[in-house]
Amino acid sequence: MRVRRLLIAVLLLAGLQAGSSAHEVPNEVTVLAFLKPEGQTLRFLVRAPMASLRDVSVPVFGPGYLQISAADAAFRDAATLWISDFVELYENGQPLPKPTVRAVRAELPSSRSFQSYEAALADVLGPPLPDDTNLYWEQGVLDVLFEYPITSDQSQFAIHPGFTRLGLQVNVGLRFLAPGQPERVFDVHADVGVVELDPRWHQAAWLFVKEGFWHILDGTDHLLFLLCLVLPFRRFRPLLVVVTAFTLAHSVTLLASAYGLAPDALWFPPLVETLIAASIVYMALENILGVGLQRRWIMTFAFGLVHGFGFSFVLRERLQFAGSHLLSSLLAFNVGVEFGQLLVLAVLIPALGWLFTRVVPERPGVIIMSALVAHTAWHWMTDRWAALSRFPLPALDALALAALMRWAMAAIFLALLLWWVSGIVRRWEGLPNEPRTDAN
Repeated sequence: MRVRRLLIAVLLLAGLQAGSSAHEVPNEVTVLAFLKPEGQTLRFLVRAPMASLRDVSVPVFGPGYLQISAADAAFRDAATLWISDFVELYENGQPLPKPTVRAVRAELPSSRSFQSYEAALADVLGPPLPDDTNLYWEQGVLDVLFEYPITSDQSQFAIHPGFTRLGLQVNVGLRFLAPGQPERVFDVHADVGVVELDPRWHQAAWLFVKEGFWHILDGTDHLLFLLCLVLPFRRFRPLLVVVTAFTLAHSVTLLASAYGLAPDALWFPPLVETLIAASIVYMALENILGVGLQRRWIMTFAFGLVHGFGFSFVLRERLQFAGSHLLSSLLAFNVGVEFGQLLVLAVLIPALGWLFTRVVPERPGVIIMSALVAHTAWHWMTDRWAALSRFPLPALDALALAALMRWAMAAIFLALLLWWVSGIVRRWEGLPNEPRTDAN
């Protein structure tokens, strides 16, 4: 009796665990989709793993094989519940009505029909898999064809791909095929909001203005760098020169990186992140020592080149939403960065003025705040250096030497440009307008 009870308990526990695992959210899910307007119909082809379409009762036989001929209604319910109810499509800014589920098809995970729109469409509209196919429910994929009524296939379309609920990490590969236009490919890994599938230049520009603005406000390292720039200055003219130098510098490397002129090696991002932290440490130490402030704009320009590469890492995934307006989107991102910087400066300058007038004298206040910033950035720098040191040194082959020559020529050009601009800045500033510190 004891053995029997023990066996029953083990079987019940196994059954409970199996039931709970059927409702678990998958760790990583890949969704493939095509979107094509044709006449007055917008076709939306989606392939999603069945394991992500949870809480759906499907007919099975044998050890759990899917009974395909009896599962059509369950598939349609799953497609509506988990896909079309959370994906929003827009035509000329107006939301489209709920779609019709034109066809569904259970498919083996090894199927390659989604390599092209034509193959995927023919497959989902073709006959179903034979009923004797040994396909477990959670191992297959579900292909669905949705159809939306539209007024014209020449309209402006947008999508909010609400697939994030299908898994903890959802990767969406979406291809948009507009009549007479090249195919646009989107690779989405998070909730990106509404995406214009073929944006006009002003739509792309506005998107990237917002990107640049919020990136500055969300970037702690960039904010600390700005704080170090502002701390020693109380007058507008020298501060304007410093901020302008930073803007021009990060614009140069941001554009260069977007057009493929930056190294694409795996060690490059951790190197840039390490140098960004080092730039904050350096500026904080300059503030503490009170030296080099008359030519701070030159160091700011040099470090701005590094920060521009940091901006480019953020934009790598987002530039796919620029459509054919790459340059205007990059310039718009810089405009957004400048708006964010101006907002930060508008808050920092009066706040520091009040702090140094009412709370602590200016020179001790600069030293204390710079020391705190240097301490924080030093820890960032050491952590990032540890990550960078895991990469082997790059091989000095012919390709690497050619790249070094190009960057050396660019560095010489920038050095000559800085020398020429420094004379203009000296004449414009004049001695009475140099940055003031208590040490001076």
